[in-house]
Amino acid sequence: MAGGLVALFDDIAALARMAAASVDDVAAGAMKASAKAAGVVVDDTAVTPQYLEGISARRELPIIKKITLGSLRNKLIFILPAALALSQFAPWALTPLLMLGGTYLCFEGAEKVWEALRGTKAHKADPQLRQGPGAEDRVVSSAVRTDFILSSEIMVISLNEVASESLWVRAGILVVVAIIITLGVYGVVALIVKMDDIGLHMTTKDSPSAQKFGRGLVAAMPRVMDAISFIGTLAMIWVGGHIILHGIYVFGFHPVHDFIAFLAGEVENIAVVGGLLAWLADTIVSLVFGLLYGLLVLGIVHPIAHRFSSRAAA
Repeated sequence: MAGGLVALFDDIAALARMAAASVDDVAAGAMKASAKAAGVVVDDTAVTPQYLEGISARRELPIIKKITLGSLRNKLIFILPAALALSQFAPWALTPLLMLGGTYLCFEGAEKVWEALRGTKAHKADPQLRQGPGAEDRVVSSAVRTDFILSSEIMVISLNEVASESLWVRAGILVVVAIIITLGVYGVVALIVKMDDIGLHMTTKDSPSAQKFGRGLVAAMPRVMDAISFIGTLAMIWVGGHIILHGIYVFGFHPVHDFIAFLAGEVENIAVVGGLLAWLADTIVSLVFGLLYGLLVLGIVHPIAHRFSSRAAA
């Protein structure tokens, strides 16, 4: 009996070690996957506040809560099972899907650059969505639909980073990534959209320094939003370009990848800053390639879309 108990305790200890190792794998994988999806996350953070323009201050946080729940539903109920099934039964499809998503990111980023160069503003949510009965639900639905595209990219990019893990570890990693990224993104969005109110509240304080800081906060928020949007655009193009370059390398086209490896090899041994310079070489090439590729896709898509819209109008 004692021997049996010892064996049982040994089995329990082994299971505990396996569970601990799985937790470590999930945590490490989640960190790795989240870092790779950061470019899409920045753009997600920049896009969402546009849907709240014109919304009364008291309804901003409730709407963000609804969008957050919609984003979690997108990731956990719809995207995660589909992505896991794909990785389990058709892993060969991950690279083409990633390249399709990368194409979308390059196109979206290049479109924003093109609009900025032409002096036109990027498309925003229709103000009419904010008027009339059911306006709030329409705002939430529109934001959640946009989130679905970005969430799909985040989840597929994350899955690709941990594709070698077991099914349950992959599932755990994706759940952790979905929750962390969603709460992080919409927590930052909530902070951004309430900054004006925080600044205005501080202007009512008795302290002259608090009033000055509050006025500065209110004045700075438009520039902060512009900066976030700019960084988000660059991040989209960089991530999209990197995905496309990796995809064409997998399919056998190596020159660009070899060129990046050559540049990185030239600088990575420089003391102190070698690693940073190697990363910059990869990033800059991916960014330039992503922009050129996105402009090419833009040049194909826009005339086709214009032709269809002209026919519809006629």
